[in-house]
Amino acid sequence: MSRSEPGLGLGIVVEVEGRQVALVFPAVEEERRFALETAPLVRVRFKVGDEVESADGRKLTVERVEEDGEGLLSYFGGDEEVAEAELLDTLSFTSPEDRLLAGICDDHRVFDFRLRALEWNTRLKASGARGFAGARIDLIPHQFAIVAEAASRLTPRLLLADEVGLGKTIEACLILHHLHLTGRAERVLILVPEPLVHQWFVELYRRFNLLFALFDEGRAQAIEGSGASAGEADVFEELMGGEFGGGAVAPRSNPFLDSQLILASVEFLTESPERAKQAREAGFDLLVVDEAHHLDWQPEAVSPEYEMVEGLAKVVPSVLLLTATPQQLGPEGHFARLRLLDPARYESLEEFAAEAESYGPLAEVVEELKDGGLPSEVKMRPWLEGSERMRELWAVVSEGGHDRDGHATELVGELVDSFGTGRVLFRNTRDQLEGFPKRKLALKCLEKGESAYEWLAELLRGLGDEKVLLITHTLEAALKIQEKLLEILRVETAVFHEELSLMERDRQAAWFADPEGARILLCSEIGSEGRNFQFAHHLVLFDLPQNPEILEQRIGRLDRIGQEEDITIHVPYVKGSPYEILARWLAEGLEAFEKPLKGAAALAAELVPELKEFLAEPEKAGFEEFLRKSHERKERVAEELASGHDRLLVLGAPPAEKADHLLEAIEEADGDRQFESFALRLVDHLGLDVDDLAERNYHLKRGQRLSETFADLPEEGLAVTFDREEASFREDLTFLTADHPTFRTALEQMLAGDAGSATFAHHKTGQGKGVYLECGFILECPAPARLQVERFLPPTLIRVMVDHGGRDLTGESLFEEVPLKRADAHKLVTQEGFRVKIWPEMMKAAKKLAEGRKGEPLKAALAAAEEMVGGEWERLKDLATRNAQISEDEVGAMKTQLEEIREVLGESRLRLDCLRLVWRS
Repeated sequence: MSRSEPGLGLGIVVEVEGRQVALVFPAVEEERRFALETAPLVRVRFKVGDEVESADGRKLTVERVEEDGEGLLSYFGGDEEVAEAELLDTLSFTSPEDRLLAGICDDHRVFDFRLRALEWNTRLKASGARGFAGARIDLIPHQFAIVAEAASRLTPRLLLADEVGLGKTIEACLILHHLHLTGRAERVLILVPEPLVHQWFVELYRRFNLLFALFDEGRAQAIEGSGASAGEADVFEELMGGEFGGGAVAPRSNPFLDSQLILASVEFLTESPERAKQAREAGFDLLVVDEAHHLDWQPEAVSPEYEMVEGLAKVVPSVLLLTATPQQLGPEGHFARLRLLDPARYESLEEFAAEAESYGPLAEVVEELKDGGLPSEVKMRPWLEGSERMRELWAVVSEGGHDRDGHATELVGELVDSFGTGRVLFRNTRDQLEGFPKRKLALKCLEKGESAYEWLAELLRGLGDEKVLLITHTLEAALKIQEKLLEILRVETAVFHEELSLMERDRQAAWFADPEGARILLCSEIGSEGRNFQFAHHLVLFDLPQNPEILEQRIGRLDRIGQEEDITIHVPYVKGSPYEILARWLAEGLEAFEKPLKGAAALAAELVPELKEFLAEPEKAGFEEFLRKSHERKERVAEELASGHDRLLVLGAPPAEKADHLLEAIEEADGDRQFESFALRLVDHLGLDVDDLAERNYHLKRGQRLSETFADLPEEGLAVTFDREEASFREDLTFLTADHPTFRTALEQMLAGDAGSATFAHHKTGQGKGVYLECGFILECPAPARLQVERFLPPTLIRVMVDHGGRDLTGESLFEEVPLKRADAHKLVTQEGFRVKIWPEMMKAAKKLAEGRKGEPLKAALAAAEEMVGGEWERLKDLATRNAQISEDEVGAMKTQLEEIREVLGESRLRLDCLRLVWRS
């Protein structure tokens, strides 16, 4: 068994090679690999008198133990024999009793702290904030509403399509962080365009404390070159019945098995079919793909990038696609993304387009309800037929009453779930939200012969110390601007283009972000996506794209959540040039500078061919008429979107109120001073020195008692804060929460170790001789992480206390008036009368009490599971009657999950974690 993770149950050694040992833990369907010298492993050897159970349910009290020539044990009792390989894999073997009877005891005060740690472990694992509170971000309701909805899904497969700047990357990382910390997505693969790899890496580490492995061909070859373990896959597969994770792969023969969290570029896997195949076989739990609009798909042709992601999406259970520019009126592009998430549901483009025609009437009904109105029953009839739940909600809403609004909100949610993409695509827009800056367009008409570089230098002089972002289409243009600008003006200039390495780009971006750094950042087009420069308020576009979606991406580098000032967009053009035509079309025809353009892809496809005629011949007659036509078409497209699918997408985004409960839990965790006190006491107990810096700010540094828990702590120590607001603007402070790896590792180390598991004390009361036994039992449920049983039954502490006569003294305050004193247990525990008679009876009484008290938390756990998972199962069954997207497989999977949870909760067990023996005299 693993002393560091006793909840894994019994493990089976499958391989010992070199300095490593590999074990499989069947109870939780997991494998672990340890270094032999430091492995926290204990060989399970039951002794005479112990009770054991086999996997097929046979129980016996050990009367005899035999060991064969290969070192394997067999246990005998009565007429039964159980070989150790037949032992029930959920059996627990812990050593508090052995330590005590050997006289190896800690200070009794460590027992009190261990109990406190166990209580916090229970509380934190049951917290609604788990996996959400640790991110160094602001708590923005619309983001957390989507996150709460995604986290409630069994295997979330979603297209996150918020408008540029609304935080879809934060949403994806929050979902990822929660799924990973709760064990539902232990293996994660993130694919992003090559220019964004380092930015994602830094953000995941800086904001979420997640350290991803950066994968490219060089790393893959290095891992393969280090050698692969032979034979383990076959043994592992045989032990797991051939059904573990879709088939075991020999560790390290596949480089993607070398790390749990992997970040790579889309290009890396697209260019190597062999690497893409290895990624598919690596058993990832979650796939995240950024800038998914680059995955081109047409009915007659599929791009290599799309084909590669499609292959992964077929085998990875949970998938998150991110794009700020879904093809709102381009059904092919929109359909392409959806079929990645559910190819069975989105099989035919023609059927998808036909279905979309029904979205208008549904959008009208939804909007009427959200505005407080009551649609006619005739309008409601298509969605009431066949759904008992909808009819019940409609009846309550129709009658009015004190909770009419609450039921109307529920009804809106059910209606939105009824339409085709309501469960897979979430989109927030600026129109729904508040607090965004204004965009101001500053067109600059230059006379022929007038230098644009002189104009730029004059602009920089006029703006003083303000930061300026300049984006142009090509690398050559960016470098030329830098050269010309430096000839005219002495100004700190950073550049950002595709020929720089990822590290060099990051350095240039960081220099621009530094208040004392570069005044202007010159970007080629790769600066248009993914990068965040909201600390700047001036954007210069030295050229303009014909695609308004690319224009929106450029503006989105500044216009995003966190921008505190209005943005000025500076666009120079030469009078009478093709560039004037393009600037006026975007500004007057489409009004694409001041606010995001609705239906940009469809408008570009329709209007750009005619635009190109005017670009080729600027003096051509009819341009003013073309501007008027463009404006009218823009208005019609916006109206069509507002009445149909796009309107439903906006209405279908989870309401901000959905995040209320989650945000309350996070805010409560943020302000919990008791947690702060415990966390500091914990790191102090494990060997760190703690110094106060300011209120809620501390400095943790190595002390003389430093344990291996903090081996990675920087030599200079770590400055931490428990205050979210302080952490948001103090990059030098680590935001310490229950989700932070430093705290989680410290708590795991405390509970995995022996400290406080066996203690002894002397109680001088003058009331005669006696013995007390205080025990801390843990009610736990070994189960596969995919079931996330800890939502309902976290490892739960059950405390009991008995005296030498077996009387129940639990809850009595026996040690308050006369404190306990340190003492040596050896004299008492070596007495035969104590070991043979008193001790067994006391332990028997304590275990009986604990068994009697586990019923209440088990009953509460089952009730919570029935409410959450059972309720979702009932909802899905009803939803399947009106939304073809809800497949029988999805409904069946939810039912199966409920049945599995019921079964594993029924197999929950008590484990003695710690005890304190008190001698009274």
